[in-house]
Amino acid sequence: MHIRQYVSEKKAAVLQNLADADCPQEVIRQFMQSAEEDREVQALQVLEKHRRTLLDRVHREEKYIDRLDYLLYSLKR
Repeated sequence: MHIRQYVSEKKAAVLQNLADADCPQEVIRQFMQSAEEDREVQALQVLEKHRRTLLDRVHREEKYIDRLDYLLYSLKR
């Protein structure tokens, strides 16, 4: 199934999934435009870029947790 057909048939679910994935409106707009124009590679690139952004955020937050863990460890010694 082509991306255009998939998005067309499941538009509400796709939009909800993008919102649930914390996609900004610009990412949603870019993805939907690419999908509706059946530019699958570009649509997937938009999602992969946002995924990397989210993963970078997770790694940054993990560093904060590590620092707090170290402080807690040091305080309990």
